[in-house]
Amino acid sequence: MTKNGQIHTGSGNKKDNSQAPCQRSVLMAALTPYLEMKAVETWLGPLQVFRDLTLSLFHGEHTVVLGPNGSGKSSLIKLLARELYPVVKEGSSLRLFGEDTINLWRLRARMGLLSQDSRLADKPFVPAHDVVLSGFFGSVGLGRSQRPTRAQHQRVEILLRHFGLAELATRPFAQLSEGQKRRFLLARALVHDPEVLVLDEPTNGLDIGARLQVLRHLGALARAGTTLLMVSHRIEEVIPEIQRVVLLKDGCVVGDGTAADCLRDEPLSALYGLPLRVVRSGDCRQILPV
Repeated sequence: MTKNGQIHTGSGNKKDNSQAPCQRSVLMAALTPYLEMKAVETWLGPLQVFRDLTLSLFHGEHTVVLGPNGSGKSSLIKLLARELYPVVKEGSSLRLFGEDTINLWRLRARMGLLSQDSRLADKPFVPAHDVVLSGFFGSVGLGRSQRPTRAQHQRVEILLRHFGLAELATRPFAQLSEGQKRRFLLARALVHDPEVLVLDEPTNGLDIGARLQVLRHLGALARAGTTLLMVSHRIEEVIPEIQRVVLLKDGCVVGDGTAADCLRDEPLSALYGLPLRVVRSGDCRQILPV
């Protein structure tokens, strides 16, 4: 897929791009960045995750960050969510939505996050409805001091109906199937109607039916105008709406370009360190060992 959304068919006299490098195009330079990282250094305890990471992500450009385990994908999400902070040093910067520092509540209103919240395991009896509603407060379940407004209740009802979850709303979250849980967490991530939706391994652990259902929802959100940032190690999750692929390995960007350029045998074999072959059926891709 090109940057203007057209599909290369490979027919006629079109240029063969099978050996095209996985490099960033400059055609999106006019877009507004929501993330700007320059020479970022980050540590997790004694482990250095990023040494000199430079990366910008843009409104309106749906992006996937692919990489093996330990490549820094989870740390990137923690930096976005302000759960992890870079080393302060000269020549290094990290800006979110154009700001060097941003209020956490403003950040949550502008950026939704779909991830496996570990706090849910400690509260197995929280109704699924309240898991979504408490997304307004950044908690899991409602505390005594948290009083949702009528507008917030209405927003949750709209989301539950949209995702076909209204009949499950009163059930304890822990008793739901993995596919149902993921849709409730997607609704939770959307309570603020965010500009950007960050997705951490959105279909991990789901069966085929639930995975396809979640991916269809994500495609619809992208087409409706929500900017997607997906972090994954599976190319099967790369929906057709994704315009940009960033390949991350050992805390470094080793590839950055379109899906057509990056999701090929050569760059993915280099990324994962073993010979791989990409097979494609329509808009779906899958990796096979060679």
